[in-house]
Amino acid sequence: MPVFDPYTPIFWQRIAVAIICGGIIGLERQLRGKPAGIRTSILICLGTEVFVALGALITADIATADPSRVVGQVVTGIGFLGAGVIMAKEGLLQGVTSAAVIWMLAAIGSVVGLGHEHAGVVLAVLTVGVLTGVELLETSFLLLREGVHVHPPHLPFKRRRDDNPDGQE
Repeated sequence: MPVFDPYTPIFWQRIAVAIICGGIIGLERQLRGKPAGIRTSILICLGTEVFVALGALITADIATADPSRVVGQVVTGIGFLGAGVIMAKEGLLQGVTSAAVIWMLAAIGSVVGLGHEHAGVVLAVLTVGVLTGVELLETSFLLLREGVHVHPPHLPFKRRRDDNPDGQE
């Protein structure tokens, strides 16, 4: 039977793991100045863990209940939250990676809520590894950045100050 009793150690263990997993990913995002920093990441991971754990508890008590519906509804709600991070600016999409991170936080919270704490920690570390590893690859091989950060040809090209080393417009 699923444990959702605040007087048991397993309850607090899962809460702590969700907080740690969200904090690990949130720290990486906050240090890079990206949306969904530490606080938001912890709350997404923790909230998802609670919803999924409650869903597992309900299905243990009601034979006809379907635990996958809870996870499905969490994914739908997180999709709206992630969509709020994506913005179009001058014809370019921004925030897609942050939206994917929010989605991943919910997945990790779901894994922890279902009682797989070790898998949640591994997924959090892998997520940070992907975020930092791809960033290192992109800075090492400028060719990898070309397809990601391209200015659309139908819009006039605007240089940023840091794009022009001469200081001329």
